[in-house]
Amino acid sequence: MLYYLFQYLHKTFNFPGAGMFQYISFRAALAVIISLTISLLFGKSLINYLRRKQVGETVRDLGLEGQKEKEGTPTMGGLIILGAILVPTLLFSKLDNIYILLMLFTTVWLGMIGFLDDYIKVFKKDKKGLAGKFKILGQILCGVVIGLTMYFHPAIVIREKFPEAKGQPINGVTLFERSSNHLSKFSPIAKKSTKTTIPFFKNNEFDYSKLISFMGKGSKQWEWLVFTLVVILIITAISNGANLTDGIDGLATGTSAIIGATLGILAWVSGNIVFADYLNIMYLPDTGELTIFVSAFVGACVGFLWYNTYPAQVFMGDTGSLAIGGIIATFAILIRKELLIPILCGIFIVENLSVVMQVYYFKYTRIRFGEGRRIFKMSPLHHHYQIMGYKEPKIVQRFFIIGIMLAVLTIITLKIR
Repeated sequence: MLYYLFQYLHKTFNFPGAGMFQYISFRAALAVIISLTISLLFGKSLINYLRRKQVGETVRDLGLEGQKEKEGTPTMGGLIILGAILVPTLLFSKLDNIYILLMLFTTVWLGMIGFLDDYIKVFKKDKKGLAGKFKILGQILCGVVIGLTMYFHPAIVIREKFPEAKGQPINGVTLFERSSNHLSKFSPIAKKSTKTTIPFFKNNEFDYSKLISFMGKGSKQWEWLVFTLVVILIITAISNGANLTDGIDGLATGTSAIIGATLGILAWVSGNIVFADYLNIMYLPDTGELTIFVSAFVGACVGFLWYNTYPAQVFMGDTGSLAIGGIIATFAILIRKELLIPILCGIFIVENLSVVMQVYYFKYTRIRFGEGRRIFKMSPLHHHYQIMGYKEPKIVQRFFIIGIMLAVLTIITLKIR
């Protein structure tokens, strides 16, 4: 909203400083500041309100150290994160940008599903919350909207580099250094595509349509279905992975902030033709605007961590965790970097897999040996380390270190091919 106001003031009255709003970097910085401010200033007020309304967490007794002390800690704190994301995004981004609109939809939609789950648990006194099938259905519907919009919306396009512009350095000087006209290296025609970035390969692009190429000429008409199914799978997996990671104080929040900062860098380079040229990646027009959104996202997570770090004063609940996972997945898909998720979101995926492995191995051994056996002392994985005697802060800090390592690895995959 403010973007349009200051653009008007700049063009009409040449208002001093109004022209700064045309720069993504300036608006991204403002988004971080405002999201942090909202989290820090309004977070305490919301926590006190939740306490007055007795919106406390009911902790299931798992025999973990310090678990009972968390009984009654306010939950549904994800509302802090959602507010701190939405307000700066609405203020500083271009609201006619289709990428921003899709991120706003994902945030609100999955936030509503998580809120409904928390509401049932807290106010209806039903520990199960929203039935799992309805959660999955909500995630699937989110994936359908994102997938179909990306495939059919005319503004979601890519511009690829000409093959001859992807060469190696010539006489010690790269094509990037020799040319001042980066536009000349990319196709002048923006096109619809189901291509994405695949790490560690020189020609690092993969087209989802190849998954059904065996169908021959008729495969083209089913591209949209394959692409949408992939989107659904990724959003569902990462949203649930973030939900499972939200088990000890600060873990999901801090990990998400690291992931968000990395996605911001990837969005920046993908939406900037100079960096896209240098890194030999596809140029995605208008995705640079997503930097505003992800800056607000990182600021919101860091601000919430102020209250969520050990010992937590508030839990985000499903209101926050489902939305955070969906935001990360959708963002990666929009900037065509979703195949980097196994690296970047390694913690979410390992947490998710630890639960799946534990459940299926227990069922298998019960059938095979007559008694269920476990791979981990408890799942998700962070509880395994708790039972081993590690304190919560130590587990969280070590997961953060791993998260930073994975983030760095994700970024350098742009050059390691």
